Amino acid sequence: MALVKAQFAPGIDKQTTTYGAEGRWIDSKNVRFRTGLPEKIGGWEKVVTNKKIAGVVRASTAWVSLSGVRHLALGTDRKLYVYVEGVFYDITPIRLEAALTGPFAMTSGSPIVTVTHNNHGAGLGDFVTFDSFSTAQGLDMNNEFEVTEVVDTNNYKVTHTSNASGTASSQGGTGNAKYQITVGTARSTFGFGWGTGVWNAGTWNTPRTTSSVTLEATYWSLDTFGEDLLAIRSNDALYRWDLSGGTGTRAQKISQAPGTNRALLVSSPDRHIFLFGTETTIGNGGTQDNLFLRFSSQEDFNTWAPANTNSAGSFRIQDGSKIVAAKRSRGSILVWTDTALHALNNIGPPFIFGLNQIGANCGAISANCVADVNGVTFWMSQTAFYQFDGAIKKLDCTVQDFVFDDINATANGQVSIGVNTDFNEVTWFYASEGSNSLDRSVTYNYLENVWFTNSGFVRTSWVDRGVYPEPYGTLYDSTSVPNNNTILGVTAGCTTLYRHETGSNDDGSAMDCQITSGDFDIEEGDEVFLCSRVIPDFKDQVGTTDIKIEFANYPASTNTRSFTSTTSPTTKFFSVRGRGRQANVKVSSDAVDSNWRFGTVRLDIRPDGAR
Repeated sequence: MALVKAQFAPGIDKQTTTYGAEGRWIDSKNVRFRTGLPEKIGGWEKVVTNKKIAGVVRASTAWVSLSGVRHLALGTDRKLYVYVEGVFYDITPIRLEAALTGPFAMTSGSPIVTVTHNNHGAGLGDFVTFDSFSTAQGLDMNNEFEVTEVVDTNNYKVTHTSNASGTASSQGGTGNAKYQITVGTARSTFGFGWGTGVWNAGTWNTPRTTSSVTLEATYWSLDTFGEDLLAIRSNDALYRWDLSGGTGTRAQKISQAPGTNRALLVSSPDRHIFLFGTETTIGNGGTQDNLFLRFSSQEDFNTWAPANTNSAGSFRIQDGSKIVAAKRSRGSILVWTDTALHALNNIGPPFIFGLNQIGANCGAISANCVADVNGVTFWMSQTAFYQFDGAIKKLDCTVQDFVFDDINATANGQVSIGVNTDFNEVTWFYASEGSNSLDRSVTYNYLENVWFTNSGFVRTSWVDRGVYPEPYGTLYDSTSVPNNNTILGVTAGCTTLYRHETGSNDDGSAMDCQITSGDFDIEEGDEVFLCSRVIPDFKDQVGTTDIKIEFANYPASTNTRSFTSTTSPTTKFFSVRGRGRQANVKVSSDAVDSNWRFGTVRLDIRPDGAR
């Protein structure tokens, strides 16, 4: 008998065959690599128990007020929230306020209420809050409602939680209606119907049934201006939430700023506010240019028109079809279009900033796919991953084909990124082909230069630890109804906020984690070997872990022999009767509080002929 040790390099390799990946791992779930060894990732739990917010979060940012209070802004396709010391507050901007008289009509025994308001401008799913109205047919209408049906330009319907006691119209007396900004879309989709595509591509006056036009999912761009929050929802106005007004106030539109923009960023330390994909004529939304950018006068969010008396200015980028993302890094502001990378640098008066293209064919895939780690920037493009540390480098990725050959290009705009500096990780969350929502992730350990993938673990936004002691991530559930706010008639689709790297469980439940190796030769040559014992090697094992070892004679063998054993920290070895030329190993666990870090296995073998 002889002991043979199976050696595995760190990282997941999906670029080759199962046998070609000898000495590598080929698949993983909820496992990371640290100092060369695979281990179960850290657990997560809800930040606020049983509290969910409306919509899918597409951006989040954390900061500390001048008084030392921590804040977390969360922008969803439906609302804008700020989380402060255990409570979510709705700070969604108001687009219209109106005084109404007798606007409600209801039918006895029905919770459906028709609201009359000429030129209301509300769309399906929008939110409206009524106040100061009298009780109408037993219904208190002084609540926030979701618009559940738009009848016409002058009427819409909402749904109460109670039934009306009578049938009547012109009810409620006089009160106020406050309409929040129109809701966006939770997912990217193809555009269909009349007017889609180029002219003369089909029969006149018929809707298109195929399309190459993508309607972007709604996203937010968030940044801080001192202790205040600046926010832009995609292709919308610039809003400011004045922290000094308290959590009971909403974000307000900055009326002097361009009203249609793709993204924003505040420069540091000079504090110019940049608006990307903005209007060439301020206040005229029809002049929005997806490649045009403006910056305000220094420390002044109200001054945008360039003049000799201010430091405002503008540029137009030439390469690409739209500005996609922007990030502060290495004393510059990096700006990505869908095809190229540019840098904005403060060069002083009279031009204030200079714009230089520093790379082509390396555009960003989404507004939130870029991260900066200690002056090194990482991003996901349409076909590869990149790094910028003074020079652009295409990252050598051992899972590249797996990611980009099975990605839903329609959902590219939904890709989000998370940085976990304690483990030197950058993670991209994306949608696989056939899924219209995020369902996979790929992680790069930039210190050890290894890649690994994960199925099922997704977050629509992420904030690294810093303001908070652990990373915070958001998870969207399209089937669950939000319960953080008292919104009557609210429909499904909500987000839960989690803290990560705490414990070893999935919010109190068992976490399913596993890692599988490629096939390895038991010994060189054509001889078949018999294995009688497997000796596992774990570090810091808690609870039980399953080890499966599979034997085969050839890479294409279907007549394989596998053995699975449940090991504990006291397990010295387990017996098998495996026969073959090659083998692979799978390590997994799905028990509450289990934890492990895997080293290797040794096989007790002897020759068994070549039959």
